Amino acid sequence: MSHRHAQSAGSSWPGQDPPGRSLEITAGDIAVGVVIGRTVAFFDLFVFGIACVLVFPRVFFPFADQTQGMLYGFVIFALGFVAQPLGSLFFMWAQRQFGRTVQLTVSLFMLGSATVGIAFLPSYTVFGGAAIAVLVLLRLGQGFAIGGSWNGLASLLAMKAPQARRGWYASIPQLGAPIGFIVAAALFAYLWAALSQEEFFAWGWRYPFFAAFAVNVVALFARLRLVVSPEYTQALRQRDLAPAPVARLLRDQGRPVVLGALAPLASYALLNLVTIFTLSWAIIDAHQSPDGFLIVQIVGAVIAIPCMLFSGRVADRLGRRFTLGLCAVLIAVYSGWTDVLLSGNRFESYLFILIGFALLGVSHAQSAGAVTASFRSEFRYAGASLSSDLSWLLGAGFAPVVALWLATALGVGYVGLYLLSGAVCTLLALWASRRLGGLPDEDPPFSARIAS
Repeated sequence: MSHRHAQSAGSSWPGQDPPGRSLEITAGDIAVGVVIGRTVAFFDLFVFGIACVLVFPRVFFPFADQTQGMLYGFVIFALGFVAQPLGSLFFMWAQRQFGRTVQLTVSLFMLGSATVGIAFLPSYTVFGGAAIAVLVLLRLGQGFAIGGSWNGLASLLAMKAPQARRGWYASIPQLGAPIGFIVAAALFAYLWAALSQEEFFAWGWRYPFFAAFAVNVVALFARLRLVVSPEYTQALRQRDLAPAPVARLLRDQGRPVVLGALAPLASYALLNLVTIFTLSWAIIDAHQSPDGFLIVQIVGAVIAIPCMLFSGRVADRLGRRFTLGLCAVLIAVYSGWTDVLLSGNRFESYLFILIGFALLGVSHAQSAGAVTASFRSEFRYAGASLSSDLSWLLGAGFAPVVALWLATALGVGYVGLYLLSGAVCTLLALWASRRLGGLPDEDPPFSARIAS
């Protein structure tokens, strides 16, 4: 996906091209920028999530047992998702007042500062309850900043992609999830295996947060160079991708916001269940080595990558809404095996993980692809941002803490029921969108695809 130049009859940019020429922004160019942003965001997310399992119970909650410490960590993890829509609202206002450059710079600087702040945070034995309070504030800062990192490129990609390949292009940005997890999990697995327990809990766990800070600094300059360039600014302006007042958005297009938030719930719940929750359950219930289990999860994430690309091809053939609904049905079937596989032997638990990642790849690839077209052009930027934030809050934010509580208090089979509820919400949202016209599918009907 290299940058390509093409002649155009449009206006030229001073200092950029000779007269009579302009840079044409291709879908491939935009996809590169979106993947960079998503990978960084997911790396930050999974570094914190894995630390909730491996680090925080001992470093910040030594007064509680291991399970209770993980639950406390997962509650703090969820707070970031609560802060995310608040960050989106604030930074959309900031963008209207001060411009996209200020918005992105402040949000990504805040994200990096909150992340590196965790790396420097003293333990509970040194700082007492203040360590937990500061950890909560830093996690809230992370979520608030992630809400402000929305730059409209995902929406621009959805509109610039060729009509017949929009499902495939919708899957490209989602590659950031498995790539971000692979890097975060590999880093923790290496540190856990290479260091003694004393070294890991004294200073080794801090390195992933330092790495996340460094990645954010690099991503800041990469994304600024892309987003504030004249050609991208013009492309975003031409597509009306600017933040609209949220009050008007909710008044005029509240239904698409709600349906857009509910449609991806099955995929988002599966994401944090198959990554973070299963790691905690493997340690608590099966007493497995974290580094060995992380390697299995890394293999699963590698499997998810081609599954995402395959999902894009299927969506182009059958339609994105149909593909998302089919994935919800498969997730519902998968949820029925939760008790059997997670309560079985090690091979069965590994099988559950690998199948879950494959299914996650297929479903997550289209989880955001049907949202952008729901909104009128003037609300597309704000609508896609807000509905995405609400989806993450409802689907992924509380998934680890709810799943772990259900598994320990009622039995692991109830985790399957929780995942099933997400699949049901997705199917109901897709059904309602078809009846009410809230999430119009841009693709030809399924019957027309089959006939062709």
